[in-house]
Amino acid sequence: MAVRLPDGQLDTTHKRVPSIYNGRLRKVPFFRGVLVLLETLIIGTQALMYSAEKAATGEEGQELPKSALILAVVVSLGFSVLLFFVVPLLISRSLDAFITSDFVSNILEGVVRILLFVAYVALIGLMPDIKRVFAYHGAEHRVINAYEAGIPLTPQAVHEYSTSHARCGTSFIFVVLMVSILVHALLGRPPVLIAILSRVILLPLIASASYEFIKWSADRQNNLLVRSLTQPGLLLQKLVTRQPDDGQVEAAIAALQLVLDKPEPAAQPS
Repeated sequence: MAVRLPDGQLDTTHKRVPSIYNGRLRKVPFFRGVLVLLETLIIGTQALMYSAEKAATGEEGQELPKSALILAVVVSLGFSVLLFFVVPLLISRSLDAFITSDFVSNILEGVVRILLFVAYVALIGLMPDIKRVFAYHGAEHRVINAYEAGIPLTPQAVHEYSTSHARCGTSFIFVVLMVSILVHALLGRPPVLIAILSRVILLPLIASASYEFIKWSADRQNNLLVRSLTQPGLLLQKLVTRQPDDGQVEAAIAALQLVLDKPEPAAQPS
């Protein structure tokens, strides 16, 4: 992690990822998608809390207690399921009197889900602090693109590269939304309570299948058909990235360099 301190200095720190995220299970198709989802929620929350405190005070960020971390992840996941799965379902079901086709009802639900997601991302992107987060997101993508192209990691060279990336979590979420339409359409139109439970229970399966698609398609971007299938997700990234400045690119380079150097974790106090 690289954090810009209040005095303008760049502070870097590293921590070994728990073995559950990079052990043998990470190589098991479909199951690894669930691990990626958990990794994003848990490690992402830890990193955001730590960096926000350190960036604000310049002092060592305090690690969240396990109970607080679990609560934060559960609340975040619950809010996402409620807003992007339950609400679209209830909206589509409110029109049951006018829609006789189960297929059309599920398509409508999926369209509402995508519109809600796009609107949510667009609205939070108007907040100054989130704009800055999105600029760091753009810096991350540029640095990864430059690294994968074998270019020396300097701010000047990195600026030549795109702020979009085929393996971005935003593309992953978009694929989840699209796959969910197909999966839910196969279920027909069960009672509302059963439909809500199916949205929750099937989410890990949908996420797993979506991850496999992202992983497969990322290495085939030169294929016109694959590129066309992933293009909507790449376009959606325009909402969650901004043009980074040199300082933000410098932070992204510093964070990646720590990974490439594979430093040993700092000694823990006895």
